[in-house]
Amino acid sequence: MGLGQNSSVRVEWIAAISLAAGAAVVGYLAYRFLSKDKCTKAMVNPHIQKDNPKVVHAFDMEDLGDKAVYCRCWRSKKFPLCDGSHTKHNEETGDNVGPLIIKRKEA
Repeated sequence: MGLGQNSSVRVEWIAAISLAAGAAVVGYLAYRFLSKDKCTKAMVNPHIQKDNPKVVHAFDMEDLGDKAVYCRCWRSKKFPLCDGSHTKHNEETGDNVGPLIIKRKEA
């Protein structure tokens, strides 16, 4: 292998590496741009108390009775209580969210 052939192999490698690096940068930038757009469209809370900066509910343990079932999918019409809306949500999205169940210990 002569000196001229070594030089052309180097040029080919430099061109290939430059092309691969450029493609990686373009792919990364496209991913960042597209994933930001998706995040803003996938809000967890679609409609509950949207005028409040933060949705918070507090309950006294004494007021819960023997059992309380709370929504975690944000789709319940009785929010913060669960009405079973997570079943339809899970079927539509492939998610596996369920309610938070709080019950009194049996003595």
